[in-house]
Amino acid sequence: MIYLTRKADFSSAHFYRNPDWSEEKNRAVFGKCANANGHGHNYTLEVTVGGEVDPVTGFVVDLKLLKDILEEQVVSVYDHRHLNHEVPEFASTVPTTENIAVAIWRRLDGKIPNAKLHRVRVYEMDDLFADYYGEEA
Repeated sequence: MIYLTRKADFSSAHFYRNPDWSEEKNRAVFGKCANANGHGHNYTLEVTVGGEVDPVTGFVVDLKLLKDILEEQVVSVYDHRHLNHEVPEFASTVPTTENIAVAIWRRLDGKIPNAKLHRVRVYEMDDLFADYYGEEA
């Protein structure tokens, strides 16, 4: 098996807040990220798929198709959006880097022909990222 990784970028706003907690507890746990107006990031997404190399094309997956799937399933949904207010999976889930990685996995799992989703990596900043390898990992 060989692994192939494709990158995509999107910009989104979010805040960290648990609606069941008081303002004081949200501020104590999440600090300035609890600001209800939110803040933004320029995220980098890396999606790694695994599979066998097609002897005719030399590809694990059609690269244009993979790019189109990332655009349709992630970038067009997350880019220039406020995650808490505009993306359904974060209506009741705090959009941490970890939860974003899991949500993206769920959006992509089973949608990439001839390849198996191996890893979703989401960079919130150059020095902060989360990896998700699926439920069975």
